[in-house]
This record gives sequence, C-alpha cells and structure tokens, in this order.
Amino acid sequence: MALVSADSRIAELLTELHQLIKQMQEERSRSEHNLVNIQKTHERMQTENKISPYYRTKLRGLYTTAKANAEAECNILRKALDKIAEIKSLLEERRIAAKIAGLYNDSEPPRKTMCRGVLMTLLQQSAILPLWIGKPGDKPPQFCGAIPASGDYVAKPGDKVAARVKAVDGDEQWILAEVVSYSHATNKYEVDDIDKEGKERHTLSRRRIIPLPQWKANPETDPEALFQKEHLVLALYPQTTCFYRALIHTPPQRPQDDYSVLFEDTSYADGYSPPLNVAQGYVVACKEPKKK
Repeated sequence: MALVSADSRIAELLTELHQLIKQMQEERSRSEHNLVNIQKTHERMQTENKISPYYRTKLRGLYTTAKANAEAECNILRKALDKIAEIKSLLEERRIAAKIAGLYNDSEPPRKTMCRGVLMTLLQQSAILPLWIGKPGDKPPQFCGAIPASGDYVAKPGDKVAARVKAVDGDEQWILAEVVSYSHATNKYEVDDIDKEGKERHTLSRRRIIPLPQWKANPETDPEALFQKEHLVLALYPQTTCFYRALIHTPPQRPQDDYSVLFEDTSYADGYSPPLNVAQGYVVACKEPKKK
C-alpha cells in the first residue's frame, strides 16, 4: 500500500511541476517583453541625446516591473525545485521499501549481481547533486559541499555514506555504503557495502561513518562551502567504490565543475597521483593528519 501511495503522490507532484513549468514560460515571456522595452527606451534616449523627466519616469517604472518579474520567476523556480526534491525523496523511499520487501521475500529467486559497468554508471548518476540556491543573505546549510553534518546528526536509511570497515586482509579502508538502520541504544549503524548489493553488511560506530554531501555548492556565490587547494580530503577513486586520502589540487570554478584532486600514491616520486576529477558528492573531510 505504501508503494501505491507513493506512486499516487509522485503523479500529483509531476502534474504540479508541469503547471509550474508552464507558469515559468509565461513569466519568462512577460519578462522578455519588458526587457525589450527597456532596451528600446535606452536607444531612443541615445538618439535624442538627452534624459528627459519623461524617460526617467518611464525607465523607473520599467525597471521596477523588471525587478518584480525577476522575483516572480525566482519564486516559481524555487517551488519547482521543491517539487523535484520531494519527487526524488519519494522515489528513494520507494526504492528502500522495495529493497526491504525483496530482502524478506523468500518466495522470489535471488537477484543476479549487478555487473561492474552498470554499477559505475549508477554511481556517476548518483554523484549529480542538486545545486544549492539560497535567498540573498542565506548561508549554505549542512551537507552543502564541504559543510559537514552537525555532531548530533543521524543518517537516515538509504543515505549514502563513507564507512570505515576492515578488509579481508585486516587493513581498514573507507568504502561507499548505504545506511540500513541506526540503533540509538548502541549508537551504531548497520550499512551495506554498495559494491556487494546488500550481501555484505557492517555494524559500525558513528565515528566510522561520514555522511556524504546532498547539495552541490556554487563556487560563484558560496566559495566558502568548498574545500580549497591543498585541503586534505577523502575522495572516491574513479571507477571504484573506495575512498582514499587526497589533496585538493583545484576546487570547482563553475557550478558544473568537479574537484581536481591528487591521491596519495607512493608509486609516484612526490607521493601523489596526477590530478583526477572527483564529483562534489564524493569528497568529504579527512580527519586524519596529513602525511609528511
């Protein structure tokens, strides 16, 4: 029943989103018409080579309208982004519910293991985070870029995290994992290794879990929400599901850019790999000291 309810709500939200997109197009047409009038008025002023009281009054009115149009357009966009966020949340809840139902359904045959190429494609898609867009004066929230979660935050089922686990050889490593549950009694998480599709579960303390970013920071408006050059981080090595220590080589310069990082690698003379690109969603702070 929960899945049916989610499907119904998603259908409603998609209808509402479609209406908002239509409103956006209408608002954009009004804005463009007003901007054309502003441009024509400036051209007339240049032709007449004077700024009369008439033109001053007219331009004041046109710019006031342009400001109101921009604010209306911005409000519609924010509503649309909220709808998209709610749809994504419902889709994730539906995925988790289906996963749980599959885990406890003995009548179905076991699923085949996902091939490596498909897994890597899904990880690349998961790395595409929504860009955080605040109102004037707003500061980026937790989970935006480099801004970590608050100390009392508890990750939710389905959240992607960096998890420190013991490997088969006894060494410890940071892996990409998905939260299954959290026990307030023991203060421990149960997480699934992403690479094992729920076949390898770990019980870990909070200090071994780092929640991943949920919003992409805009370097043009919120550079303080990004790791800067030579900052020590944990970054997901390309085409793997493991996090390794790295130094920021170049932070994103544009909203669509990734980090450029230098992974620690003793096979190179200076101890670091050549620059590699890693998405914002897979870069978190490293609390361990930098190697000398």
